[in-house]
Amino acid sequence: MQLQFVSVTAAAKALDVSADTIRRWNKLGLIKATRDKNGKRLFNLKEIQRLQRKLNGEGEEASFRVLKEDSAIEKATCIDLFAGAGGTALGFANAGLSHVYLNEFNAKAAATLRNNSKKQNLGWNVDDRDIRDVSFKGMKAEVIQAGFPCQAFSYAGKSRGFNDTRGTLFFEFARAIEEVRPKIAIGENVRGLLRHDEGRTLETMLNTLDELGYYVNYRVLRAQYLDVPQKRERLIIFAVRKDLSCPILFPREKDYFISLREALKDCPASDGQQYPEKKKAVMDLVPEGGCWRDLPDDIAREYMGGSYYLGGGKTGMARRLSWDYPSLTLTCSPAQKQTERCHPSETRPLNIREYARIQTFPDEWEFTGGISDQYKQIGNAVPVNLGYHIGRCVLASLGYIERTEDMEQVCPIVLNHEGR
Repeated sequence: MQLQFVSVTAAAKALDVSADTIRRWNKLGLIKATRDKNGKRLFNLKEIQRLQRKLNGEGEEASFRVLKEDSAIEKATCIDLFAGAGGTALGFANAGLSHVYLNEFNAKAAATLRNNSKKQNLGWNVDDRDIRDVSFKGMKAEVIQAGFPCQAFSYAGKSRGFNDTRGTLFFEFARAIEEVRPKIAIGENVRGLLRHDEGRTLETMLNTLDELGYYVNYRVLRAQYLDVPQKRERLIIFAVRKDLSCPILFPREKDYFISLREALKDCPASDGQQYPEKKKAVMDLVPEGGCWRDLPDDIAREYMGGSYYLGGGKTGMARRLSWDYPSLTLTCSPAQKQTERCHPSETRPLNIREYARIQTFPDEWEFTGGISDQYKQIGNAVPVNLGYHIGRCVLASLGYIERTEDMEQVCPIVLNHEGR
């Protein structure tokens, strides 16, 4: 169905709400605006209608839970690279995939993987060597998944294909694919990869996978519509070996989101960062869902310093979250001035277990290291429930489970090889 984009005024008229309401939803990050060639904001009418149904209690029922299937499909084997604290790996495992190998160079994160694997009886083989020292020859798996860090490519956009990526960590992902030859490869990164080097970096990655013998497509998935109580977007690359008839499938967004109130209900107590007395006095003045703009001007000027005079909304500064909406994207430090993540009603940063809940880690998943290490592991993770939905699409593509209405098939991208 063709998307219908309308102006603020037209959207307000169609939904019988004020234009200011539409603008407020946009400011809160619940809906996104695009710009036409004249810079005028346009909104996807279908997305606004979905949000209105949710806020009116008319959308599909939602409740917070860590999604998990009753049993794994032992033949559906997976390798997980740059595994971090295990968000994607646990999501894939909960979906039904069995991991034969995980690689994570950070010692604290690798310890988190090992400890939880033992406690949860996952049987994970965790390797904390530098991935550049790992040979994948002889390894067998139907799926390779990697949340590779995005680095600038020295030759990105020069149509050198596989050679373009040498010296980057994406190359290690590509090398693993070349040596293992999995049926499906899943790459994950931040949304910003779309714009990196004017899109040439992503184009180089896609051309590399094509050169290795894989059909590819990609999509930005919005976690807030996939059972995650957080406005977090991830770019997912789905690659299928060309000698197979496996479809490329992505999760279809739900007609609901999960609020912070639902997510943090009965959350266990835990350690967490605290504000210095002076900062706490400032944050005490910020209402639920508010930010520095809600402070008295003299206090805002002192708190913001030079940032007060810079452009942009700066709404992450002195930001208190709202009970009725998903959390903003979690960072590696909830007390960081530029990206504040203050509890909705208590004047303190979100604590460790609250952070983990918002990333949909189960309460029994423990993180190794000090407080800063734990925040960093959780903040960098892919939400577990997002991993689950991707994992179910992978299993359906491989034919292990039936494809459902929650999955959308897309065609492979026709790549431009001019100059190759």
